[in-house]
Amino acid sequence: MSVSVSIRNIVKEFQRFPALSGVSLEVKPGELVALLGPSGSGKTTLLRTVAGLEFQDEGEVFFDNINADGLSLRERRIGFVFQHYALFRHMTVFDNIAFGLRARPRATRPGADDIRSHVYDLLSLVQLMGLEKRYPAQLSGGQRQRVALARALAIEPRVLLLDEPFGALDAKVRKDLRKWLRQLHDKTRHTTLFVTHDQDEAFELADRIAILNNGVIEQVGTPAEILSRPGTDFVADFVADVGLSTLKATPLTWQRDVKLKAAQ
Repeated sequence: MSVSVSIRNIVKEFQRFPALSGVSLEVKPGELVALLGPSGSGKTTLLRTVAGLEFQDEGEVFFDNINADGLSLRERRIGFVFQHYALFRHMTVFDNIAFGLRARPRATRPGADDIRSHVYDLLSLVQLMGLEKRYPAQLSGGQRQRVALARALAIEPRVLLLDEPFGALDAKVRKDLRKWLRQLHDKTRHTTLFVTHDQDEAFELADRIAILNNGVIEQVGTPAEILSRPGTDFVADFVADVGLSTLKATPLTWQRDVKLKAAQ
C-alpha cells in the first residue's frame, strides 16, 4: 500500500500572505517524515494540501506517478489524524473505527463480517482490545488518540497524515505514545507525514525531518545529518535545544552517524 509522495513547488497564499513559497519535498514509500517548525511556518498548510483539504495556488502533488489534483478526496485515500482526535462522541470505539468502511459506496463496501474482522484486527494492532463498546468520553486521551489512528488505518490509506497528534496530551503520555507510534510504523510501513513543533518528538520519531520557516523548507535530512551539520543559521538555532536524552533515545545508527560526521 505504501506510495511515494512528491511535493513539487507548492505555493499557497491566504489573502496575499505567503503560507507556502515554492515548497518541494520527496517522501519515499514507507518513510516517516516529520514536518518541523515554529507556529506559522506552513507545516499544517502543507499537510492539508497533500490531503486535498487545501488547494495550492501553484505546484503539484503526486502519489507515485499519479497527479493528486485529479483525484477526489475519497480517491486520494488519505488517513488523517488530528490533534483533538475528531472522534464521533455518540459512537462506540468499534463504530468510530468502522465508520470509513461503512461510508464507502455500496459497490466497494465490505460486508459486515469483513468489517467486524478488520476492526478487531485494528483494535489488536493499537492495543485496545476489550474497549470496543466504550464511548470516547470513557477513554483516556492516549486511548482516544489510538482510536483515531485505528480509524485512519481502517480505510487502508495510501498516505497517513498526522497533525500534531499528541499536542493535547500531557508530557508523560506524549513520550509513551511516540515510542508506540514508531513501533507501529515499523510494523505497518505506511508512508507518513507527521507535523510537530516539538524538536524532541521529531528527532525521536522520524526517518527524516523537513524543517520549515516562513513558508519555505530550510533543510531536509536525517536526524543525524541535521544535528551534526545544520544547513542554515535558523536550523542551528532551532535545533539547539534538542537534548542529549533525545539523541540517546534515537536508533543507535543515528548516534553512530552523528559521531562519524562530527569527526569528519
